[in-house]
Amino acid sequence: MKEERKAKEVREEVSRNYARAVSEGKGCCGGSSSCCNSAGLGYSDEEILDLISDPELISFGCGNPLAFSEVREGDTVLDLGSGAGLDLLIAARKVGPSGRVIGIDMTDEMISRARKNIERTGMNNVEVRKGIIEEMPVDSETVNWVISNCVINLSPEKKKVFDEIYRVLKAGGAMLVSDVVAEDLPGWLRNSDRLYSSCIAGAISETDYIRGLEEAGLENVEVRERAEYGMEDIKAFVKTSAEIPSEIFEEMGMDRAKAADHYAETLSGKILSVQFYARKPS
Repeated sequence: MKEERKAKEVREEVSRNYARAVSEGKGCCGGSSSCCNSAGLGYSDEEILDLISDPELISFGCGNPLAFSEVREGDTVLDLGSGAGLDLLIAARKVGPSGRVIGIDMTDEMISRARKNIERTGMNNVEVRKGIIEEMPVDSETVNWVISNCVINLSPEKKKVFDEIYRVLKAGGAMLVSDVVAEDLPGWLRNSDRLYSSCIAGAISETDYIRGLEEAGLENVEVRERAEYGMEDIKAFVKTSAEIPSEIFEEMGMDRAKAADHYAETLSGKILSVQFYARKPS
């Protein structure tokens, strides 16, 4: 019961942070400094320019889960944590009128924004459902593809998410997920509730991610793309993130600028954006 209560509290905090991010125009993952932006995430101009007019909404992710994917016309695609709807709309184009796209999100503000974007495009093969990705409101074995963009790292119960992906996929169906992974994080960062929504504190290692997918029953698990957050990215995050209280660094005998230099060096190469592929056995 204690673990379930903690998981619920984490989800509620993440949802509140995303709601604030939408209303205040903040960066991705709810933080005051963005852990990612639309540049360099694999979206082409043809995919995004006529879909979502608000540029702030494009930054809620860490990659393009539909880049180079094998999604075909007539497929059913499920987007976990669909946010403002960018990936939903791209997928809707790929599957065409004979296909279907379903988004799941737990934040009312995000759902409302996505539905407005869907309505504006006139697409009628896409819908958004309110729910959590640990208990997906989707029937078993009904989905050809599961996609997700920088969301699973936010789940406090990742095993449940991996099990649910397996459940909803049809035999032979596949997932293509862009997400943040991390290893050897300092304790103050790993244990920070305030940083959980910034896509870092809750991230697991690439090895654990792959193991979790395999233990859920998925096969042919592979990393399709990998991009490291370099020293300058980490330095900027530590320097500007309001979610990191200055008191943390003062207790370590460092000011924020010195801490930014220190952690940029020690964490460089340990925080990555990774695209994972896996398939449900036929």
